[in-house]
Amino acid sequence: MSREVSVATLRQIGGNGVANAAARKRRLAVTSEGRRPGWVSYTILTVVILISVFPLYYAVSIASQATTDTQYGVPALRPGSGLFRNLSTAFGEIDFLTALGGTVLVSAVCAASTVLFSTLAGYSFAKLRFRGRGPLLFFVIGTMAIPTQLAVVPLYIMMARLHLFGTLWAVMIPGLVTAFGVFWMTQYLEGALPFELIEAARVDGASMIRTFWSVALPAARPAAAMLALFTFVAQWTNYYWPMLILGPNKNAMLTVAAAALKGARFTDYTLVMSGVVLTAFPLIVVFFFAGRQLVSGIMAGAVKG
Repeated sequence: MSREVSVATLRQIGGNGVANAAARKRRLAVTSEGRRPGWVSYTILTVVILISVFPLYYAVSIASQATTDTQYGVPALRPGSGLFRNLSTAFGEIDFLTALGGTVLVSAVCAASTVLFSTLAGYSFAKLRFRGRGPLLFFVIGTMAIPTQLAVVPLYIMMARLHLFGTLWAVMIPGLVTAFGVFWMTQYLEGALPFELIEAARVDGASMIRTFWSVALPAARPAAAMLALFTFVAQWTNYYWPMLILGPNKNAMLTVAAAALKGARFTDYTLVMSGVVLTAFPLIVVFFFAGRQLVSGIMAGAVKG
């Protein structure tokens, strides 16, 4: 039985044209064997998309209703005609620009810091050999099992003693690095960064920091992009800790400002949902413009066997 010649061998023998034609032919052969996703896959994907989009659609639907339509019962699923009026009211009530600036600052700083420190730690755990490496990594990963609520009291006391209560610094400092980020970058660099590249850099006289900056960081770029996105979204939608630590400074972040739209005696759900829509809208814009570039970066950095 004849063995199939690899694409790399064909490239060496016949050049890129022959290799690309063979690779294209093999992809078509795999497709013709029935591996193309069928109606079941597309049905499941459609259901998942509908379930994911429905909460946002329902929030927009409530935000577009009149106040009297939401006082009793569940409002209709069909959007009303008062969306822009309610958004304009919520825009003025929460001081949207101030809250947006604070949210962007916290999310961007935490995303950049998490990527930097997590990549440094991931590189150390993945490619450096030192005493206690295994137990220390296990300890870092183990902290992910601790509920966030258990750390609230000591964090609150610490921020109060540092006189950071009510400031954005108190929101940013606990999110400068995460155990998930360290685990994520460790797992990625373990397989994406060959030891040969590190040894070649050391032979050329590169220092440890230079090797990390010139070799490890470019190799970790796809995973770092995903980690930055996860962290940015997590900080943008974070509510529990900012609500506790910001105190009376309710307009510092969008999530806390939107929650402040709820009245003490009467809750105008159209106004609250308008604040939710305003909070989510910038994230949707970011995904719309950066989604394709993000996916392209991930695919470009994928490890190929």
